[in-house]
Amino acid sequence: MQKPLEDYEKMQPVAMERIRRAFQKDRLAHAYLFEGAAGSGIEDMTRFFVQLLLCQNPSDSVPCGHCRDCRLYLSGNHPNAAKLEPDGQYIKIDQIRELIYRMNKTGFSEGRKVYVIRQADRMNASSANALLKFLEEPEADVTAILLTDRLHAMMDTIQSRCQLITFRQLPREQLIRELAGQGVTESMAATVSMLTQSKEEAKALAEEEQFGQARKTVVKLVEVLNANVHEALLLLQTDWIPLFKEKEEAERGLDMLLFAYRDIASVKAGLEEMLTYPDMKETWKQIALQRSFAVLSEQLQAILTAKQQLSRNMNRTLMMEQLVLNLQEG
Repeated sequence: MQKPLEDYEKMQPVAMERIRRAFQKDRLAHAYLFEGAAGSGIEDMTRFFVQLLLCQNPSDSVPCGHCRDCRLYLSGNHPNAAKLEPDGQYIKIDQIRELIYRMNKTGFSEGRKVYVIRQADRMNASSANALLKFLEEPEADVTAILLTDRLHAMMDTIQSRCQLITFRQLPREQLIRELAGQGVTESMAATVSMLTQSKEEAKALAEEEQFGQARKTVVKLVEVLNANVHEALLLLQTDWIPLFKEKEEAERGLDMLLFAYRDIASVKAGLEEMLTYPDMKETWKQIALQRSFAVLSEQLQAILTAKQQLSRNMNRTLMMEQLVLNLQEG
């Protein structure tokens, strides 16, 4: 389903203006490099651009949505549109060769051919060089769109042959408003918007029972740490360790704990807007009264150190016990 034009303009006004202006003035590049994180709207904008390039009856640089090409593309069946993504860890040379073969074939449908390569930074050396050769000898009716969230990992020679368009992250306030409009509570929206820029992922997290329990456990640990270290160590065994078993879950738990202490430091500094846990503001104020900025700085550093230890595969239970002791000493 095609979104209203206003949604794209709100999502990425600069990128949208560049795309539409290039199309309107017939100054389209043969290759584009879209750089942006998940949740920035990069996927939605890519679909809009591909549809625009294929549309038979665009109006004011907007696809009509009704012609045969628009209908084929929206149904995922357009013969002149191809997409590629990693097969396992990398995009392999055979995938690029197959793509080039398809782009060189006479299309079943007249008009431009468009191919999209997702996670283009994950091409290995051989596949990147094969694509580079194709980019160096562009076909007039073929447009490439490469997507990446790691621009630094892209070959310089490929970057130099593409028109770079950067997608900024969506403002957190906008994401919170959109989530609230879909029934997510303000407090939960504030929390999940710190963990992901993707509205779909944020909404899924907000509705996940386990994540709700994880949020409660993080808040409870901060409260208990302020009162009794022995109770905090017990909470680790009964609640924290079972909830944050996997490495990815443990990393998210540490992030959520870090955001809680950032909230406390923000409240102490009188910066109470855009907290991660706005429903805990009064509790954070009480804790902030008992902590100096120096102590809060030490506590934040202790959590960052624990994150580094987690990445080095330190025993998680031991790491968390040490973190609780360090936070208590702080």
